Amino acid sequence: MTAIDTTAIDVTGARTPEAAGVISGARERIDALDDRIIGLIQERVAVSAVIQEARIASGGRRVNLSREMDVLAHYREALGKPGTALAMTLLELCRGKI
Repeated sequence: MTAIDTTAIDVTGARTPEAAGVISGARERIDALDDRIIGLIQERVAVSAVIQEARIASGGRRVNLSREMDVLAHYREALGKPGTALAMTLLELCRGKI
């Protein structure tokens, strides 16, 4: 009889060591993806700030509502209804403090 790593099973919610291993590996991949997503969001925020500064310096408004509608539609088409919520969150992050 082999010893079962109950700690890995407890942490993952799996019922077998094999499943716990799969889950642990997949979670590591998700964590790496999340780090990349966060980095991309931070980059998007910085690029948005450049756009806003240029628009304001030229006498325009800080927010371009027609562009925001395009972004919302793009996310909705790609990800369905939850994509709209995600896009709204991104737009809110990128607008900065108004």
